[in-house]
Amino acid sequence: MSSPGTPPAPSAPFPQKGRILALDPGTVRIGAAVCDEDRKIASPLEVWTRKGNDSDKRWIQRLVREEGISALIVGLPIRSQGEEGESAHRARGFAQWAHKATGLPYHMVDESFTTRFAETALWEMDLSHQNRRARRDAIAAQMLLQGFLEAGCPLTAPGQ
Repeated sequence: MSSPGTPPAPSAPFPQKGRILALDPGTVRIGAAVCDEDRKIASPLEVWTRKGNDSDKRWIQRLVREEGISALIVGLPIRSQGEEGESAHRARGFAQWAHKATGLPYHMVDESFTTRFAETALWEMDLSHQNRRARRDAIAAQMLLQGFLEAGCPLTAPGQ
C-alpha cells in the first residue's frame, strides 16, 4: 500500500505510448474513458452495467480490442485523510481482475471527487436525472484520465 500523497506503483512496466483505458468501477456500473494515441485528450467512452464476471470480462476485452488499448488506469477512492477503506480494497481487486482479463498493465489513480465533479458538470448542462446517471460514471472516468494525462502520466517503476 502507498502512503498518503504517494501514487501507487503500476502493476508492471507502464508503456510510454499508446491509448489508455480509464475505468471507474462501482458496485453496479463501470465508467470507461479513453485517450488519444498522443495522450493529450481524454474522452468518455461508455458506462457498463455490471452483469457478472463472464459478461464483464467480455466487455472489457472488447473495449481493449476495439479501442487499441495498451494500458489501464483504475480509479482508487482515497478517503479525505489519505487512508484507504473498503471501496479502495474493492477497486484494487477490480484492477487485478482487469489486469488478468486483459493482460495489460494497470496503474491505480486517486479518484477523489471525480464523481462529484462529474455530477456538478452534468447538473450545469441541465440534464434530467436519468441522463445524468447514464453519463456520470463515464465523465468521472474521463476526469480521472485527463488529470493523469495533465500530470504527465506520472509513474514509477514497480518497487520504487
